[in-house]
Amino acid sequence: MVGAGAAGLMAALAAAEAGARVILAEREERPGKKLRITGKGRCNVTNDCPPEEVLRNVVRNPRFLYSAVNAFPPGEVMAFFEGLGVPLKTERGRRVFPFSDRAEDVVEALLREVKRRGVELRRLRVREIAAENGAVCAALGGDIRISCASLVLATGGLSYPATGSTGDGYRLAEALGHKVLPLTPSLVPLTSEDGDCASMQGLSLRNVTLTLREAGGKKVWSELGEMQFTHFGVSGPLVLSASAHMAEGKTYELELDLKPGLTEEALDARLLRMFGENRNRNSSNALDELLPRLMIPVVIRRSGIPPETKVHTVTRAQRQKLGELLKHFPVSVSGPRPIEEAIVTRGGVDVRELVPSTMMSRLVPGLFFAGEILDLDAYTGGYNLQIAWSTGRAAGLGAAAWAERSKET
Repeated sequence: MVGAGAAGLMAALAAAEAGARVILAEREERPGKKLRITGKGRCNVTNDCPPEEVLRNVVRNPRFLYSAVNAFPPGEVMAFFEGLGVPLKTERGRRVFPFSDRAEDVVEALLREVKRRGVELRRLRVREIAAENGAVCAALGGDIRISCASLVLATGGLSYPATGSTGDGYRLAEALGHKVLPLTPSLVPLTSEDGDCASMQGLSLRNVTLTLREAGGKKVWSELGEMQFTHFGVSGPLVLSASAHMAEGKTYELELDLKPGLTEEALDARLLRMFGENRNRNSSNALDELLPRLMIPVVIRRSGIPPETKVHTVTRAQRQKLGELLKHFPVSVSGPRPIEEAIVTRGGVDVRELVPSTMMSRLVPGLFFAGEILDLDAYTGGYNLQIAWSTGRAAGLGAAAWAERSKET
């Protein structure tokens, strides 16, 4: 096994459970480094939903995951961790966390089980994988040569490189003939050159609908939820999910419905009532019950209503323009933040070159893949870790079975 992250640890445990002798190579001094910081240090272990719901939340190649996720679905993942002594709790959106809110507890439980199962954990950077007679046979790291009947690559992606995700696995995969699809950030904040974002820095919006549109207006994706304005642009759950649908080289714009619970007619009626109750106030002071304080100056300016205009002098056309803005508030997007800031990497080893039930290479028998190194990514909510657990277990069991078969032949 190469890589002691979520997928690699799970693969090692599955292979050991199946009776294989397992060596787990990890370049970092502390295994599970990225797992320790996931979910802002709380570790969103999985999502308490059926397998088909997991697949609906996978953005790329969900059909490939059908076998792996059904073989090790969220319910079994939860039972697995509780069996390791990690009590779990389910929060809003069916997100599952350790009861302690400590990602460290998840990592330490996995490492205790690794030790109990007799997995040999070595600090080793694998720089080359050799294949002889069409099958994987060895991993090389410096002067160390490890002969093996099967090998699992679970080296992660390019996100959070400080945790050891440096892209080594992609180079190793390509050297063995595998196609690696372009690597771009997914689940990442977005930058904007619009100064209004910086002026609203720190503002969080809840229960708004965010729509992602291509240049020209074509709707790509839309969802209700939460987001934040930052000094560089926008972030938050809705923005991260929107980023998963952005293709490289295309131009996009975000559109906010700040009052999704109201039709345009109902919103206009509410504005009429508010204006009637505040007829002698300035327009800039009459929207307190409708908008957050930081957003009022931006909305008033964009609506074209002079801020000192008395409410009773606001024209019908001005009021309607204001209502339209509240339902269709545009936010320009210049692109994603760097891949180093992304939660996951989009792209990776082409899954068409793997056997879905075992994660084994169709090109190099005995070579298996698991986790973020693959061209698989999903929305936030525990789905990406579920991919790691499911593909890790499938690869570990597949590698153990292949090793046993190799002994027999």
